[in-house]
Amino acid sequence: MRTELLDSMLVPRIVVRIALMSIGLLVTPSFAESGSTAAHAPCRVQSAIFDGWKAEELGNDWVRLTIVPQLGGRLMQVTFNGHDYLFVNPKYKGKYFPPSEAAKTGQWINYGGDKLWPLPEGHGDDQHWAGPVSDVLDDGEYKFSIVSQDQTCAVRLEGPADPTTGLQYSRQISIGNESPEILFHAAMKNATSRPIRWSMQSVTQYDTADARDPAKYNRDFWAFAPINPQSAFVDGYRVVAGLADDPSFEVVDHLFKLHWLYLENEVWLDSDAGWIAVVDNVTKYAMIEKFRYSPTAEYPGKASVIFYKNGAALELNKDGKPTLRSTNWQDAPYYMEAEINSPMIKLDPGVSYAMDTNWFPARAEGEPKSVTSAGVVCQPLVASLKPKGLQVSGVFAVFFPGMLRAHVLDPRGAEIAVVDLQAVDPSNPVELNQTISVAEPADRVSVHLNDQQGVDRGSLGEAKITKPEKTS
Repeated sequence: MRTELLDSMLVPRIVVRIALMSIGLLVTPSFAESGSTAAHAPCRVQSAIFDGWKAEELGNDWVRLTIVPQLGGRLMQVTFNGHDYLFVNPKYKGKYFPPSEAAKTGQWINYGGDKLWPLPEGHGDDQHWAGPVSDVLDDGEYKFSIVSQDQTCAVRLEGPADPTTGLQYSRQISIGNESPEILFHAAMKNATSRPIRWSMQSVTQYDTADARDPAKYNRDFWAFAPINPQSAFVDGYRVVAGLADDPSFEVVDHLFKLHWLYLENEVWLDSDAGWIAVVDNVTKYAMIEKFRYSPTAEYPGKASVIFYKNGAALELNKDGKPTLRSTNWQDAPYYMEAEINSPMIKLDPGVSYAMDTNWFPARAEGEPKSVTSAGVVCQPLVASLKPKGLQVSGVFAVFFPGMLRAHVLDPRGAEIAVVDLQAVDPSNPVELNQTISVAEPADRVSVHLNDQQGVDRGSLGEAKITKPEKTS
């Protein structure tokens, strides 16, 4: 961390920058020009064996994605900086049950990982999916192919057509060389000769077991989503299964907070902010899932986001007495589902609809105050004028490696200086606490992230500069 920015050379440098800006000649040097570009190994796609399954891996310097095409095209694991995010069911490791075999017993084989499902769920007509159930959508064998392997590594997974729903799924998953960002392009196609209408959801099972003892659950595991200010649900969410007063749930400052407890429950939100966050405070790793929300579209049950907690459930026994079902972690493993829904879409024969989502693995803990294009704001930016200069502080998680830069503004909003703060990387939390020299008219400061190609990835916050009160 670079903290000594007040040496005698800095003030002339900023004065020169201000003068050049005033006549339009200041050009911020790129990372390549300043010698700050880090060389990253090319991303790669390779075959592997994962927990006994034949798998395919996408990897770069930050993240490794493990896909098992045979298991419904599942993304079985995401590993960032050595940390595994997803639940893999130990009961079925290395095993495969064809849908036709599992269907005979009416059993759903939950392998874990991340997959695509249709909505709405239900029984009784062909407009609802009777899931979770073993069928070709959930665990049919998907065809795997490599789309690209250069600056971007992209693979395609194409599933078989399902005669019951009329749907056929495909998904393209990609990563680049310069960050841990993961991109998903999921498509549902009408594989019939009749019109059909469905929603598609990504279903991600996060591991909530205690990393030190799998027989215990993680006591400090959380999920967050902003509440829709115009929510159709009382309190901004709707509990559709489990205890309505589940102590896992609360809303504070328009943010829905889920503290994972071993109680089965499902909660729906019509969140319109376009992001959710899953945070493990024990390991200090988080996953941000971003999506596009359509305010005029119809969502299944009005829900754009669903969280499901696996665990013990209250039910009546044969004598009509309340009892807890599935209190054994081996029968009801520790995991939480984060589900992102598409709108309900009418598909004519042969027509497809695609849903794009982005994941950002990050180093973060606590409650996210906001999520921007550049990263997560864990503690908002604060700027205060001190005798030695302007002190800027805040805690963030960044999505891209690069440089934090302070953009100093005058009272009219004009930029009067740009000051490099510190180099940052997604693999490490960012604790900003630095003092910089600024000119007298400084009124506000905005901290931006510039990536290693010099591209401005956006702001991590803007703050009014607080100044010491003048004494008479």
